[in-house]
Amino acid sequence: MKHSIDRILTTHAGSLPRPDDLREMLMAKAEGREYDPDAFAQRTRSAVTEVVQLQRKAGVDCLNDGELGKSNFTNYARERLTGFEERAVKPGQGPTGISGRDMREFPEYFMEHGGFAGAVSVTGGNINRRQIGARGEPRQLFCVGPIKYVGQQEVQRDLANLRAALEGTHVTEAFLPAVAPGTIEHWLHNEHYPTDETYLCAIADAMYEEYKAIVDAGFLLQIDDPDLPDAWQMHPDMSVDDYRTFAELRIDALNHALRDIPEDKVRLHVCWGSYHGPHKYDIPLTNIVDLVLKVKVGGYSVEAANPRHAHEWRVWEDVRLPEGKVLIPGMVGHSSDFIEHPELVAEKIVTYARLVGKENVIAGTDCGLGGRVGHPSIVWAKLEALAEGAEIASRQLWK
Repeated sequence: MKHSIDRILTTHAGSLPRPDDLREMLMAKAEGREYDPDAFAQRTRSAVTEVVQLQRKAGVDCLNDGELGKSNFTNYARERLTGFEERAVKPGQGPTGISGRDMREFPEYFMEHGGFAGAVSVTGGNINRRQIGARGEPRQLFCVGPIKYVGQQEVQRDLANLRAALEGTHVTEAFLPAVAPGTIEHWLHNEHYPTDETYLCAIADAMYEEYKAIVDAGFLLQIDDPDLPDAWQMHPDMSVDDYRTFAELRIDALNHALRDIPEDKVRLHVCWGSYHGPHKYDIPLTNIVDLVLKVKVGGYSVEAANPRHAHEWRVWEDVRLPEGKVLIPGMVGHSSDFIEHPELVAEKIVTYARLVGKENVIAGTDCGLGGRVGHPSIVWAKLEALAEGAEIASRQLWK
């Protein structure tokens, strides 16, 4: 993993806007409708090439494929893991949703915004956790048999598309995201394994194959684990101590899945759920930062731009970033269509640089921006502001 040796590097959290025609094909594939697999494969490859060039134009140093060939966690698991079946969710079955604690105080708000907490359009980013059936009922995958990894073709497609897009193009670093065992486990209801531990271990052993394939291909692996912080909302009756015990089990599973992968080839992205809503009851970073730092990776991508978490730079006044690690605080975000001012971005970068060392800071985004702001043009303007802010900060830090 690169460090900011002579200037502040920039990156983002993964998801970027899809072209309309690719999104339509992806939706048809996800919903089981008729589509042309060859046309889908060709358009995915050309779209990845386009999105790589757009990232370079915006000034992104560490870039990816925009996750353009993926739709959501449910389809991700269906395509890459065996042992699951999809069916309607019965009342009270499965997790509460990534806004469970907020729903208790603001029920009217959530009813006005769709009623089902945590539901996100399949046309948006990659974080929606359940499918929505033809009659509008939520659907979910249930584990009903042994889990094995069968996503070799899918991950090789992702690798080939990014490799082709980078041909003849100089970039500082390239990464591909993959989902953490704990996030997969949380949304795919277990009816087969006897305990949470055995279920998590089975997912970790399966996902190890994907993690290793990405690193062996020469790319940086990003582990997406939004449920490390946001599952706090899903379990509204847990105490902080209970939640920490709950989270540690899932961190152990993730470290097991990363067991012989070099730490400096992996970074972790965590967030508090990218839904637009109150977020009043997000668990504070200070309650879980030591757990986040237990994950055996070279860098940590954490929300820092949105109004609920922008103050948490102060956590790093008391918490020491481990030697050799990189912090990737979100400098621009998905919570609003406001385009962050580059001077403000620079101020925040300098603040973090003074706390953890300028060489240990990479400027990032709070979460994936694809489908989560009002228009693709806003996404690219945000990333341009990120790059401009990094340039301003670099001039101050390397005087």
